[in-house]
Amino acid sequence: MNKHLASVLTTVNAPYSMQLDAAMLAHCLGDLDLAKQHPGHVSTFLGEVSPLLQVEFAAVHHIPVPDLQAFAAAFSAWSGESYPLAA
Repeated sequence: MNKHLASVLTTVNAPYSMQLDAAMLAHCLGDLDLAKQHPGHVSTFLGEVSPLLQVEFAAVHHIPVPDLQAFAAAFSAWSGESYPLAA
């Protein structure tokens, strides 16, 4: 992963003692039940990482943009938070 995308993990992991690697974060973005086990990390990804970087991260991990948007909407409905990609 390039330095630009590595900043995604820095942002997502900064406030938490448990650190997710890129593969685990990508797996969370494809599995709502798993994401619910890491709500802070996922919320930080969807709410604090720019949508452009979210899409770039998803592309690197073979997550189609429509799937990421659907996931963001489902996570938003579950968490009660609003996220740019969920709109």
